[in-house]
Amino acid sequence: MSAEPASDDPVTPTAVHVAKPRQCLRCGTPFSSSWAGERICGRCKGSSGWRQGVPAEPANGTRR
Repeated sequence: MSAEPASDDPVTPTAVHVAKPRQCLRCGTPFSSSWAGERICGRCKGSSGWRQGVPAEPANGTRR
């Protein structure tokens, strides 16, 4: 028995990360997101507030 799954195995997902334009959830600026979970732009991630864990208002100014 082979240790590798068959290439036509419907259970084995294939992860394809495609860069996609998204809006930053912190500042609202469009940026190129490298993967689906990247929602904060590099500028915001580099800010001292982000590194210190300071909460920010949502980009659109409304609260949930």
